[in-house]
Amino acid sequence: MSDAGSSARPAFVPADDAAHLLVIDDDARIRALLQRYLSEQGYRVTTAANTVEAMARLKSLAFDLIVLDVMMPGENGFDFAVRLRRDATDLSHVPILMLTARSDAADRVRGLEAGVDDYVAKPFEPRELSLRIASILRRAQPRVMLEQSRTVRFGVFTFHIDRGELRHDEEIVRLTERERDMLVMLAEANGEPVSREALGGEGPAGNERTVDVQVNRLRRKIEDDPANPLHIQTARGAGYRLVIDP
Repeated sequence: MSDAGSSARPAFVPADDAAHLLVIDDDARIRALLQRYLSEQGYRVTTAANTVEAMARLKSLAFDLIVLDVMMPGENGFDFAVRLRRDATDLSHVPILMLTARSDAADRVRGLEAGVDDYVAKPFEPRELSLRIASILRRAQPRVMLEQSRTVRFGVFTFHIDRGELRHDEEIVRLTERERDMLVMLAEANGEPVSREALGGEGPAGNERTVDVQVNRLRRKIEDDPANPLHIQTARGAGYRLVIDP
């Protein structure tokens, strides 16, 4: 994807800072339709076929809104919404728009009681769906703006701390959960050293040798020459520090 300043961007390619939507629906045709249409409306869109896939996406990426089907194999949308809202993490605050063929009043009430922000029945008018999404995002804008303000840059990389999202120019760099946690700690330290103990945390990952291995793996994704790092530098006797652009 090209960045927001590019003059040649096709209308269907979202900007890097566009709202990121997670579409959860077991119907592959609906997923493809929504991904195409919502991308054309300027959103970044990721899809999942069920709640198991959805949780894997939610653990590795940050989303501004979830478009959630109800009737799916395994866990249904009602129960998934309840589970998210009970989660004592940032996931409990992600707005949810429920999109389903179950349109009677009792189901709408059940969805709202589960904690969803809006409820749209299938078949739906795409323009109405887009307007409802925009309305939800406007209400959530103060939180989104706070997240976007916690961004650091180093060389050609941008790291959104709250999103846990690393980009090389316009391309997302895939991180493991441990790499993401370490990069968050380094970024939040604002150029100050972070000890190996802090980077390792508790458990078997906390020993110094394991931390050094994980830092070297992260360097291979960031540094042109991992043996002579410019961004993640060793602070002798203190740990590691991330050199952030002014």
